[in-house]
Amino acid sequence: MGFDQMVQRVAIYALPVLFAITLHEAAHAYAARRFGDNTAYMMGRMTLNPLKHIDPLGTVLLPLLTLWMGGFLFGWAKPVPVNFGALRKPREHGRWVAAAGPAANFAMMAGWALLLKLAIHTDNAYSEPLALMSQAGIAINISLMLLNLLPILPLDGGRIVESLLPPGTAWKYAQTERYGMWILLLLIATGMLGRILQPFYQLMYHLLQLFF
Repeated sequence: MGFDQMVQRVAIYALPVLFAITLHEAAHAYAARRFGDNTAYMMGRMTLNPLKHIDPLGTVLLPLLTLWMGGFLFGWAKPVPVNFGALRKPREHGRWVAAAGPAANFAMMAGWALLLKLAIHTDNAYSEPLALMSQAGIAINISLMLLNLLPILPLDGGRIVESLLPPGTAWKYAQTERYGMWILLLLIATGMLGRILQPFYQLMYHLLQLFF
């Protein structure tokens, strides 16, 4: 990819990426406080300020690298700290705290779809940039939502699965968290991640076509 193309892609993707990670993490923080844990709130993480959530490697360098390589857009933000023991019902409420991030991405996906529809049905100088940015926003939020719903700890999907298992089984499952990121990196390196997520991508785009 040439330098000019790279600059154009960064300009299109920068805002959707910042919105996607910021609202995802802020949603975790809001849900945690709603159910009794003020840890993220006290640390200033219940905010829409993206600077509070940016991880230099995961939010900046790695997404830039994957954009340049033209592959699966991958990255992460600084995880919101949650003291699950402080929640009023740790297992039940922990499930909702974990689900809040992907739910925020689903809502943003729908929002970008509405903006894309607006861009398609208007004709002015902003229509094409808005359409390109909306398409990026849809893709990024689907990616982030599906990635986080994988049943691998410490991802949100893993937290949800852990909360649904019987206590003894949940404890054993929790021991896999130390290997979670290695498993994820292996899936990416072997191309398995894309193959696993592809049917769900197609499902989400099909739903968008039906409703938008």
